[in-house]
Amino acid sequence: MTEHDSLAERGRTLEDEYFRKRDRELIEKMRQAAIADQARGEMGQKTGLQDPALLKELQDLGFTPDTVVLLPIVPVLEIAWAEGGITPAERDLIVRLARRRGVVEDSVADRQLSAWMSSRPAPSVFAHAGRLTAAMLASGSDQVTIGLTADELVAYCEKIAAASGGILGLRIGSISLEEKSLLARIASDLKTRQP
Repeated sequence: MTEHDSLAERGRTLEDEYFRKRDRELIEKMRQAAIADQARGEMGQKTGLQDPALLKELQDLGFTPDTVVLLPIVPVLEIAWAEGGITPAERDLIVRLARRRGVVEDSVADRQLSAWMSSRPAPSVFAHAGRLTAAMLASGSDQVTIGLTADELVAYCEKIAAASGGILGLRIGSISLEEKSLLARIASDLKTRQP
């Protein structure tokens, strides 16, 4: 075998290796796309949403079929975080709502909720939650709403805002101006915005 033949053989080997690597990458991309499509389908069933753009938006926000049950709880979390942190009373109310929504203790959704109660969710999660929740509630799916309406969700947000009211543990029944403004926006999002 000549040096030229050896170089040509080496070139073919490198070329074959390159194309095998590209094939593996393409197969992996196709596999990931199929997994994402399947997850969107599962989230569609769990939320009643059928619009692929809305389901993709949920995925882009980090929701999965296991955590999408938390979507209606996000506005409640936003109210709880309005004053910089979540009080024990607010935490208790949030956990009660989660249990009512079917979030089982130590499930994937429960761990995500705990993380959100410890560290404020990204602003994009709050920014999109109202519209996406309104679309979910408007889907009319019995599986989705579990007795939850936009009015009930706004009332729950008001309970959260009132739970943090007070000075040095004394209840004065007040809701801060920031919370009132946020409540008005959430009510508007849940009741009037269309997806």
